[in-house]
Amino acid sequence: QVRLVESGGGLVQPGGSLRLSCSASGFTFGYHAIGWFRQAPGKEREGVACISRSGSSAKYEDSVKGRFTISRDNAKNTVYLSMYSLRPEDTAVYYCAARPYDMCYTDRLNEYDYWGQGTQVTVSS
Repeated sequence: QVRLVESGGGLVQPGGSLRLSCSASGFTFGYHAIGWFRQAPGKEREGVACISRSGSSAKYEDSVKGRFTISRDNAKNTVYLSMYSLRPEDTAVYYCAARPYDMCYTDRLNEYDYWGQGTQVTVSS
């Protein structure tokens, strides 16, 4: 019933840009904060950015601050992650997830109830 589907990943050169999308269905999207997370091989999943349920506030990890922008369109049940000035260390599988609260936190992975399957982002020359 509940689905979160990421798309937009791919191969990009260092310094390039990419926009990821997360399409949601099967739950009340507008009542959930949404987060983007990523996981590289052999590493723990880490928070990247998140946005409150209304889209009025957002948080970013220091490593992506100023380069990534999270946004959402509740009418379309979709959240986006625009990425600029990409670096090789940004290479990972990117996941979106939903938290059943107003505010979001990138360091509380266990509070996100629904997760997508992820989309691969590879930054390489």
